[in-house]
Amino acid sequence: VFSALDLKDPSQFVKIESGMTFVGFVGILDPPRKEVKEAIEQCNHAHIRVIVITGDNKDTAEAICREIGVFGLTEDTTNKSFTGKEFESMSTEEQMKAVLTAKLFSRAVPEHKKVITDALQAQGFVCAMTGDGVNDALALKKADIGIAMGSGTEVAKKSSDMILEDDNFSTIVKAVEEGRTIYNNTKQFIRYLISSNIGEVVCIFLTGLLGMPEVLVPIQLLWVNLVTDGLPATALGFNPPDPDIMSTRPRRSDEPIVNGRLFFRYMVVGVYVGLATVAGFAVWVMYAPNGPQVGWRDLCGDHTWLMEPQGEWAANGGKKIPMTVALSVLVTIEMFNALNALSENQSLLKVGPFNNLWLLAAITLSFTLHFMILYIPMLCSIFGVAPLDLWAWEAVVALSAPVIVLDEVLKWSARRAELAEDKKDQ
Repeated sequence: VFSALDLKDPSQFVKIESGMTFVGFVGILDPPRKEVKEAIEQCNHAHIRVIVITGDNKDTAEAICREIGVFGLTEDTTNKSFTGKEFESMSTEEQMKAVLTAKLFSRAVPEHKKVITDALQAQGFVCAMTGDGVNDALALKKADIGIAMGSGTEVAKKSSDMILEDDNFSTIVKAVEEGRTIYNNTKQFIRYLISSNIGEVVCIFLTGLLGMPEVLVPIQLLWVNLVTDGLPATALGFNPPDPDIMSTRPRRSDEPIVNGRLFFRYMVVGVYVGLATVAGFAVWVMYAPNGPQVGWRDLCGDHTWLMEPQGEWAANGGKKIPMTVALSVLVTIEMFNALNALSENQSLLKVGPFNNLWLLAAITLSFTLHFMILYIPMLCSIFGVAPLDLWAWEAVVALSAPVIVLDEVLKWSARRAELAEDKKDQ
């Protein structure tokens, strides 16, 4: 037994450490969480680089990195693993090159985190940094996304953009997936409304250009925009994540939510919506068995057939019937277009309608409301529509369904373009 005085005097350590019997070693292991390795793999698939910055010994840190998948079991760590002193001894240019290949910084101090962050941001990378200590505050503040640990200091938490309550790295990966899903759903919401509104504009412009009678009246357009469009658009916010959401490349921080390629797709679909709506009116007038069956010149000419209606079609509603066909095409095609918006690039065969039951409910309710204004006499008079027969509904479906095929072709083209970009980057 030694007194406290003996322990305070370094010169007594020789006596204290003499005459002992070796019994054995006791090793203490603080293993990484089981889910971390899978989270690292998900990051790699999502094209997110993971860099480990630790104060541990280099050999210990490399062993842990091999265990969690940052390094392969036999991977050469040259130019991938640096100590804090090695990094400090480099010039600024060398540091810039080092962070491009680095996966591990060991024996690092909090000041190194800020230097690493600066070097990555200077080369255009979006950088997320984790930390829990008072000295990590500068790096957390400097990073694009500062992530403080829930068990960390208040200074670190106040300097960060988000707080990881469970201190679990895999939670960050789940947050990335959730963020990508929200962003994609926002794009699909915008895509649906833009393409639908473009279709309405094209419809109005085209009828004036061709000299055709008015295809839709204001109250019908108002009904489509406020009621029929609104329900599916809201339901698109409940779209589940795409199957490939964690294998696509992160978007650039300066990338607009609607880029040129997407806008082209919106325009193509929107133009088809407008053309199909006008075609619904024209097809019924020209070919319906109970319609006036006039020629193209009469349809776009002096409209004598409209000014002096004769026959069964005049008695059953006259111009209201082809207008109702056009309105029904617009409503139906937008419901099909809502199904297209289940995924930006994935086929309906892969991401089917049953992946979002809220959308199916919204489409069902929208059709129910549409049928109500068509087949309830009081509502028919308010909206200027008339009930449709089987022939008219067949024409509506025939003109509306191709929008699915059109969008499938556009999705296939987008997938091919993304695949080509990935091969080019490799």
